[in-house]
Amino acid sequence: MDATRLGAGTATAPAACTTTTTVATPAVPGTAAVGVPGTPAVAGDRPAVTELRLSSYKSHRGAAFPLTPLTVLAGPSGSGKSSALEAYAALSRLGGGASLGEVFPDAAACVPERARPDAQGRRGIRIGCTVEGPAGEVRLDVAVQVEPELRVVGERLTGNGQVLLSTALRDPGRRTVQAAWHTAGSVPVTRAPLPDDRLGTALLPLRVAGKTAGQRMVLDAAEQAVVALRSAFVCDPRPDRMRAPVPVGEGRLQAGCGNLAEVLRRTRAECTTRHAALVAACRTACAGAVEDLAAEELGDGTVRAVLDRGALGVTPVGRLGDGELRYLALALVLLTGPGVLEMDPAAEVLPARQALTVLADGLDRCLDRRQARELLTLAVQMGERGHVRLVGAVQDGGSAAGVEGVSVVDLGCERGR
Repeated sequence: MDATRLGAGTATAPAACTTTTTVATPAVPGTAAVGVPGTPAVAGDRPAVTELRLSSYKSHRGAAFPLTPLTVLAGPSGSGKSSALEAYAALSRLGGGASLGEVFPDAAACVPERARPDAQGRRGIRIGCTVEGPAGEVRLDVAVQVEPELRVVGERLTGNGQVLLSTALRDPGRRTVQAAWHTAGSVPVTRAPLPDDRLGTALLPLRVAGKTAGQRMVLDAAEQAVVALRSAFVCDPRPDRMRAPVPVGEGRLQAGCGNLAEVLRRTRAECTTRHAALVAACRTACAGAVEDLAAEELGDGTVRAVLDRGALGVTPVGRLGDGELRYLALALVLLTGPGVLEMDPAAEVLPARQALTVLADGLDRCLDRRQARELLTLAVQMGERGHVRLVGAVQDGGSAAGVEGVSVVDLGCERGR
């Protein structure tokens, strides 16, 4: 079965075409005011996923995508942009401790159509990533059997070229995998069973004591991988859900951004600097004058977002176009952080040691080219601080042309081979 051959084909198979824009262009009016003052992060200080590997997942076979602080996956419909983001999101949820059944509710749809079952009728998927950070380069690869039963059949965690954790399905009759992790003590390797429906790397902190140098190496690598994966926020703003007033809640932005108004109410009160940056971003994307962006409380316990047009009065955000609403929501995500987003980052690690990664499918959906470029410029500015990374999928890669700091992975050229 394909899924049992961890890492097979990832080094030699053709990867997607990649280009990186390096030509600086004059800033579009309004973007210079968007930056938020602060001290840039030290390189390598925060764990970050720097490569996504899809050895066998949906339409991808032997694919590897390098990820920079701002990576754009470009290509026509059907080129695999969305499935690449789905695989990243799946790894993120597995890193957070979710079970395979929760992460892959329709696992059979993730198996490449051309994958043929082996003699035992088994088919599966293989995904992985590279995470760079204080522990150096850490690689995580996972093989998942989908048919006849959904289960992990192999996992490998390596740090600086050394295998730190490996698991394998030894007895199909048991709901466990045999795990072996580096110890480097009186016993060089520790062996124990682990559940076959969860990522072993996420379970290591509960199983490894950290008494030897080898065990601490394993824990450092596992923590780095888990922190980077859990620090992902899947975002796809839905304008149809953002127009109506919403009840006042805890003020954590949902993935579809339907509760935008209540989040604006919170962020406007908590951080005037970032709110001013958001208003500046709105001026570049919204038609007409924009003096301020506010949350207006209504008498029925709900709140709505409004644009202050100065002498022209206020305009409810619900009257804006789809492109303006999506831009506003995505800009808010880039300018805030995990504490404002509906996500579950690694609470045991200080926020200053984490970098938020925004996963945005259809990043340019409903946006004109100017709005898309403005949004990418904002993402670059926030990425330079080290706090935010962005992996987005677009149909029109031309919107990134000339925006310094944006890496474009062209999936369209791969489909045309």
